Amino acid sequence: MKVAVGVTGGIAAYKAAELVRELQQKGLEVQVIMTAHGQEFVRPLTFAALTGQKVITDMFGSGQQDANVESAIEHIAVAQSIDLLAVVPATADCLAKFAHGVADDFLSTLYLATKAPVVVAPAMNVNMWEHPATRDNLESLRKRGVSIVEPDDGYLACGMTGPGRLAATETILQRILETLGVREDLKGEVVLVTAGPTREEIDPVRYISNRSSGKMGYAVAEAAHRRGARTLLISGPTALQPPPGVEYIPVTTVAEMRAAVLERLPEASILVKAAAPADYRPRKRAGQKMRKTGKDLSLLLEPTEDILSEVARRKKDQIVVGFAAETENLVTSARAKLEAKHLDFVVANEVGKNGSGFDSDFNTVTILGRDGLERQLPRLKKIEVANEILNEIVRVQSHGKS
Repeated sequence: MKVAVGVTGGIAAYKAAELVRELQQKGLEVQVIMTAHGQEFVRPLTFAALTGQKVITDMFGSGQQDANVESAIEHIAVAQSIDLLAVVPATADCLAKFAHGVADDFLSTLYLATKAPVVVAPAMNVNMWEHPATRDNLESLRKRGVSIVEPDDGYLACGMTGPGRLAATETILQRILETLGVREDLKGEVVLVTAGPTREEIDPVRYISNRSSGKMGYAVAEAAHRRGARTLLISGPTALQPPPGVEYIPVTTVAEMRAAVLERLPEASILVKAAAPADYRPRKRAGQKMRKTGKDLSLLLEPTEDILSEVARRKKDQIVVGFAAETENLVTSARAKLEAKHLDFVVANEVGKNGSGFDSDFNTVTILGRDGLERQLPRLKKIEVANEILNEIVRVQSHGKS
């Protein structure tokens, strides 16, 4: 998920840096937009260093020579890419612009251009906060669905005491998470996720692997972390960056993945086995590169360890989720895997379908449960599939506690 954070011109602008860091710790991507007056209090470089992204400071680039078609429509691109717009702090001027539809800078134009939910956290002098014009603007924004994080009472930078101080970072963070639908229903849980393929070497330059991109497992790890779990990600080689805040354990072979899983298994309350480890490996690895001879070549393969079956045998009260990638008889084959390996859930996906599965950001799956669940999901983003899987886990946990 991506959050745009607008920083306007108030003394509380420095607190936005803390909020940006907290959002990142929740696994959210952050794009910062600063008004001209906001830059008088905090330099854009601060937010660029925190986010690793360009900070947007004006509508058409930093100067005439930077202006182009891309910069001219950047506000539309950002508006379409974000899941939420948060303005922290929101000055009286910003609230007035939003309420009256004024679009004279990037932030106010973005507000009009986006259909994402909007959260504003006002901060200003107490008299400005209590002025009828500000109250009318706030009421207008509320009627349009804007979420207002009321300021705290206290000593203000102007020397006065009263309402107007920016709400606590934790309060703003929770409002943003609630608005995004990010729950912390896995707080206190330890979720162990495996992801990606493995590589079994034939010689120093060749190996056996498969087409797994790791995206599904990484999405599960990201979703679990967002929902409050301590998350361990054991991953084979992929081109992906580990989600922020997740404990990352890289492995290459099935043997390495097995060792890492069994070592961390006692810590875990939930295991989601989304990896695609190789089923076979060469019985012998050549010490030197095998030369092309123009003749047929045979490789003798031996089965690798079945990590999922071993985990199921060793588990105590943990919930174990497996994945089944099938090319035919999807539900029947997945149900057989569920029973044979004593899993709590299996997530079945039919590989080869256009627009989902390998290398895609989308997946089409059926979730099967030991309790008889058979739930077919429509084509969804993998992060959405991940949350649906976690929803089923939470459902089973809640029934067990009731």
